[in-house]
Amino acid sequence: MNSIAGGTQQKALAINLDPLPYGVFAEIGAGQEVARWFFQAGGAAGTVATTISAYDMTVSNALYGSTSRYVSRARLEAMLDHEFTQLVDRLGSSRGERTKFFVFADTVATRSYGRTDSGRGWVGMRFQTQPRQQASEIIIHAHLTDSTAPRQQEALGMLGVNLIFAAFELHKEPAELIGSLMEDLGRERVEIDTIKFSGPAFLGIDNRLISLQLVEQGLTDAAMFTSSGDVVQPAEVLYKKPVLVERGSFRPPTKLTLDLLERSKEQFAIEPDVQGEEPVVLAEMTLRNLLSGNEVDHQDFLARADLLGTLGIDALISRFQPYYQLADYLAGYTDRPIGLAVGLPSVRQMVADEKYYTDLPGGVLESTGRLFKRSVKMYVYPTLDPESGEIRTVDTASIPPPWHHMRALLREIGRIEPIRRFEESYLGIHTTDVLARIQRGDPSWENMVLGSVAEVIKSKKLFGWQ
Repeated sequence: MNSIAGGTQQKALAINLDPLPYGVFAEIGAGQEVARWFFQAGGAAGTVATTISAYDMTVSNALYGSTSRYVSRARLEAMLDHEFTQLVDRLGSSRGERTKFFVFADTVATRSYGRTDSGRGWVGMRFQTQPRQQASEIIIHAHLTDSTAPRQQEALGMLGVNLIFAAFELHKEPAELIGSLMEDLGRERVEIDTIKFSGPAFLGIDNRLISLQLVEQGLTDAAMFTSSGDVVQPAEVLYKKPVLVERGSFRPPTKLTLDLLERSKEQFAIEPDVQGEEPVVLAEMTLRNLLSGNEVDHQDFLARADLLGTLGIDALISRFQPYYQLADYLAGYTDRPIGLAVGLPSVRQMVADEKYYTDLPGGVLESTGRLFKRSVKMYVYPTLDPESGEIRTVDTASIPPPWHHMRALLREIGRIEPIRRFEESYLGIHTTDVLARIQRGDPSWENMVLGSVAEVIKSKKLFGWQ
């Protein structure tokens, strides 16, 4: 097969002309848009064993088992399981030695008469890279943002062809595979916020790095994985849940870092609209905090992810800069309260430094309005004044005029709140200082992090520890 076939039609034709791939197209919710490309390209008899579109819920349940949500990862996985098993059972003995079997499946909701928002859905591919080989799998979650149903359907068809071609031709180059998914599309039409690889074609691949690639290549603004390293679609975790987020470099997470998060959680949990619920707690790392020069340091990213996993904290990787971008993103998944755990320097920057908001016509005022237009509250950890040795809180910190009035307003309306219980001995801990001590071999750094964090740093030789 030509590995540089360009354009959707050419990719479909290249697959059709390859004698090895042969499989099933199972599509629910947006027409058989992916299979259509292969029929139109010509030569589909060499590729298509079956196409199926189980729209009726009773039929779908009979084939794939009952489910509470038809547009879900669970439904997609059931489709892949059922169709691949049937395909191999029926044709394995007759053509298994000369065929790379595959199943492409999607379950999607596009615009319709009763649904006028953006489309979304799960798209997946189970495939063999060699005959008789154990199957590998790629699962993605996509948002279809075109303004009409036909355009969303067209985008889905192109995305599906890109995925099938990439699975066979680019599985040895994961970063290139991810980038190819958007060919002939673009971010203005499709966003991919979740991707997961599994199987022998992807041995040794860390799906956390794959999530990072989505953000790094601009296929999405943020991606999420759990403390155990599992890739998750944000809605699966955030939907209608109160959310508390701490932004940081976590290089490494220090005692102060963790006390800030824990004390913020204590105060967030007793908010009237949160009481009785367990909030989602996230550590957010921005691309800016992952840069080494002009490039993202992937091993450094994994080191931080490993430490957050040790602490049982789920992670969000993002392209966000001002806090209002983070709040806007979270509000797309939940209508519940959003808490931001921050240090005092972040508040000074937010309410008194215009240089961070030159892209906004309204500057600081517009940024603050965007951030707090919904149920958002900041919980602010104090700092130690290096000159006087005094503890500065959000109430006593020096804010230049006229911005001190902004601070007073936000305090009065309850949008920023000082963290009341904190460990004074942690106020002298700074992440950059801890990192420098690790790298120069000063053992005092171990007193500034939890014992479990120190053990991981030493056992895996993270951050240049020797």
